[in-house]
Amino acid sequence: MSEVNWGIIGCGNVTEKKSGPAFSKIANSKLIAVMRRDAEKAADYALRHGVGTWYSDADKLLDDPNINAVYIATPPASHMPYAIAALKKGFNVYVEKPVTRNAAEARMIAEAVKQHPNQKLTVAHYRRGVPMFLKVKQLLESGLVGEIRTVQIRMWQSRKAETAADVADNWRVHPELSGGGYFHDLAPHQLDLMLFFFGEPEKYQGFSLNQAGDTPADDNVSGQILFKNKVVVNGSWCFNVAQNQRIDSCEIVGTKGKITFPFFGNFISWKTDEDEQTLTFIHPEHIQQPMITKIVAYFNDEGPNPCSIDEAITLMDIMDAFTKNK
Repeated sequence: MSEVNWGIIGCGNVTEKKSGPAFSKIANSKLIAVMRRDAEKAADYALRHGVGTWYSDADKLLDDPNINAVYIATPPASHMPYAIAALKKGFNVYVEKPVTRNAAEARMIAEAVKQHPNQKLTVAHYRRGVPMFLKVKQLLESGLVGEIRTVQIRMWQSRKAETAADVADNWRVHPELSGGGYFHDLAPHQLDLMLFFFGEPEKYQGFSLNQAGDTPADDNVSGQILFKNKVVVNGSWCFNVAQNQRIDSCEIVGTKGKITFPFFGNFISWKTDEDEQTLTFIHPEHIQQPMITKIVAYFNDEGPNPCSIDEAITLMDIMDAFTKNK
């Protein structure tokens, strides 16, 4: 396998521990350069993480002859232009979630991928590689709780979502940057797992509204998905509840029992007529490392794409359906 030499565009909070250090802890992978518009912060990141080169201009990073892959970790508004620019420059690309602000922008990336068949692109739905969620998938496939009938997702948070990164500018609640509000930041994790677990959706619908009016973004979203295998998913995302009503829960109910887990926690519980158990997990130090390991293999033709742009488009279509019909 050849060395994958990475450059990061947008070395902000998400790259500090979740992803950034992992690039140099995987065989045949190394973080070579980082970019952030704030030169002082870019230099500081490079110094703290032992990265040899930093930039405050993305175009200069894309001209660096020492890198051959780019990780885009900026707010979603710039994912599409950066991804297309990187593909045109001949780089393989790893794009943070949500892949774009909406499905139309995601389709523009897909078209660029088709136009550059020698390049590869993966989307950062990294929970597909986390052992806890792989265990949920294994339990479902084993038939532990029988045929799945309904799934109930509840993500209720206070007006400052504790599960979202704490950043000064809080770009996540500005739709022109994020695509929406906290829903656009957090729901991709949950909805992509539904696609990972249950396959292709048949239809979906939903609505959103801005109840509290504290930010420009909608803070209450509801949606339903009917999968082709007849699994029904109901989701509720609310970011204006009381502190004592916060919840992060997924309940998967079948003909023999129920599996329950949080999306941002570390346990899986199940109950059937014969058994009741809870498993706890220790997540990887760098939560994206299992996914990045799969990406390095994919970039070297040693494995499949762990999350394609086409899969991400399906997710964005669902999110659009939930949030565009108010």
